[in-house]
Amino acid sequence: MKKRSIDILIIMAGALIFALAINLFVIPNEFGEGGVTGITIILYYLFGWSPGLVSLVFNSVLLAIGHKFLDRTTTVYTIIAVLFNSVFLYLTEDWRIASDEPMINAIFGGIFAGVGIGLVIRVGGTTAGTTILARMMNKYMDWNISYALLFFDLIVAFSSYFIIGAQSLMFTIVMLYIGTKVMDFIIEGISSKKAVTIISKEQNKIAEQVNVVMDRGVTVLYGQGHYTKAPKEILYIVISKPEVSTLKKIVKSIDKEAFITIHDVRDVFGEGFVDIAK
Repeated sequence: MKKRSIDILIIMAGALIFALAINLFVIPNEFGEGGVTGITIILYYLFGWSPGLVSLVFNSVLLAIGHKFLDRTTTVYTIIAVLFNSVFLYLTEDWRIASDEPMINAIFGGIFAGVGIGLVIRVGGTTAGTTILARMMNKYMDWNISYALLFFDLIVAFSSYFIIGAQSLMFTIVMLYIGTKVMDFIIEGISSKKAVTIISKEQNKIAEQVNVVMDRGVTVLYGQGHYTKAPKEILYIVISKPEVSTLKKIVKSIDKEAFITIHDVRDVFGEGFVDIAK
């Protein structure tokens, strides 16, 4: 129950920050946006319709259609996000900030939008609209949520060209890209993992020290040198980014001639990391 309450507070904060992105940076500078919000902004520019109200109507329809692709918790969280996003869009629609630099506004608009949507998605919700499509692509095609969202958002953003013009569209693309990178950071966090392979004549000593000093498991892969045909034991280890320095020191102290490769890993499931059921 405590976690659920914290999640809802985070969703509310995300909805408020996203609403500020729209009302402080997007609309005053006549930028476009992606997804349903982008459509509501186009309608605002054309007819003066309230983005909060139009967003609520559109997202409610999309949620009714797409809720079957979401689990129960995600659906509940999405309903909360949509409601509060619409409320905050309405309450802050007259808020303004003293800045007439389009590039600065595009940068901060992207940061606010990325943080806002990222917070909602991080706790398991969506902001409906194209976010539902992005989660579907993540679930069935393993697309990165942030980049799937950027793909769908750009489709809507480019359609706003005839309303906002070429220059505003270019600023919009910059804003969307920044928002995607910020969102990715919020969703994935800073604790990126590294997969390390080590080839050494002292593989047993290295593996033992990794077990003792770092309390990490080591997998041994068997291979052979192409030229020498000599059998080799290859160590495979998954660690967090801050642990890389410790691992290098261990290897260096045992075998300075060891061959090491380090790769970025986006998701790690299993013992010692994230439960695969989550």
